[in-house]
Amino acid sequence: MTAVAPARARVTTTRPLPLWRRLDWLLIGSVAGLCAIGCLLVWSATVNQTELTGGDDTAYLAKQATNVVVGAALAALVAATDHRALRIWAPAIYLTSIAGLLLIFVPGIGTTINGSRSWLTIGGLTMQPAEFAKLGILIGMALVLAERAEGRLRTRSTGSDLVPALLIAALPALLILAQPDLGTLIVLTAIVFGIVALAGAGKRWLIGLLAVGAAAVAAAIAVGLLADYQLDRFRAFTDPSLDPKGAGYNTIQSRVAVGNGGLFGQGLFDGSQTQAGFVPEQHTDFVYTVAGEELGLVGAGLIIVLFTIVVWRALRIARRAGDLFARLVAVGVACWFGFQAFQNIGMCLGIMPVTGVPLPFVSYGGTSMFASLMAVGLLINVHLRTDHRHGLGVIVRSHLARSRR
Repeated sequence: MTAVAPARARVTTTRPLPLWRRLDWLLIGSVAGLCAIGCLLVWSATVNQTELTGGDDTAYLAKQATNVVVGAALAALVAATDHRALRIWAPAIYLTSIAGLLLIFVPGIGTTINGSRSWLTIGGLTMQPAEFAKLGILIGMALVLAERAEGRLRTRSTGSDLVPALLIAALPALLILAQPDLGTLIVLTAIVFGIVALAGAGKRWLIGLLAVGAAAVAAAIAVGLLADYQLDRFRAFTDPSLDPKGAGYNTIQSRVAVGNGGLFGQGLFDGSQTQAGFVPEQHTDFVYTVAGEELGLVGAGLIIVLFTIVVWRALRIARRAGDLFARLVAVGVACWFGFQAFQNIGMCLGIMPVTGVPLPFVSYGGTSMFASLMAVGLLINVHLRTDHRHGLGVIVRSHLARSRR
């Protein structure tokens, strides 16, 4: 008889997929598309503005492209940072953002631009610390809520957890209100509201948060903290014809520019309102009007579609996140991009008051670009370490299954 060797037990090992296969390419592609469109729109908005470019037609194109490259490098650095390290560095990130906001009020360092003392000037470079404060607030709140909930073996936060998290948001919010930068404060409110809602706050907490925000704005108006031009913007929002050459001018001209575009637009570098410089701040706050006039409904609509994809992917990453900290961070970023894009596009279309917030990835500006792309890096970080269909997630599930046996 012939001896039959026993069959060997088949050992299967799951190898992590290559990095390029684990990246969220739909998110990355949408952000890259917005950055590319932004470079073109900034170029078109400044090509004939010799007082800005000094005669160099491509000056702002080169600057914006540089901002994108530096921001992408920062995003890659954030994405590559170990997930646990983000929690360790969260207090330092938050305190650094607070320090930046405090430096604004130091004579010789803080700079007032367009009526708001929101900028730092160091070594000839200008930056807006409030943009980085968005990162500090969402990471700080996520850490506090996650640590307290996980320490009590809960997946959701209670009222006692929400108070310290809201205090973390309160200090930078007060500093931003003191500048005053109402637009950024409104965006921060949206971020805080989204994080608190996902953390498990009840309806009373959410309604109370909105009431406190409204009361803060009312108090700022009552004590004269808001500048006259900011109040005029709100009045002009209800009726731009009240001051067509003053506070209502931006709203009227932006509507005209967008209306000129029609379906396919007048063509890049050929917009009548854009090239004549009728819309103020068209390469920064009102860059969307360039898209409306020169690229038409198709081009302007594409920007909205790309932002919709970015917010959708951020929410999807939040839903699949393996821990509360990562989930809260992803939701905070989704609220940030979603509300700020709505606010900026809305003020260009006349359906939101003019508050001076940039359009993420599209408006000209280094600080906004850096902070926005670093937030994208946070999303990629969470995705790479909690997407259970790939690599690390498979290994973690296998380890947990073995430990139960």
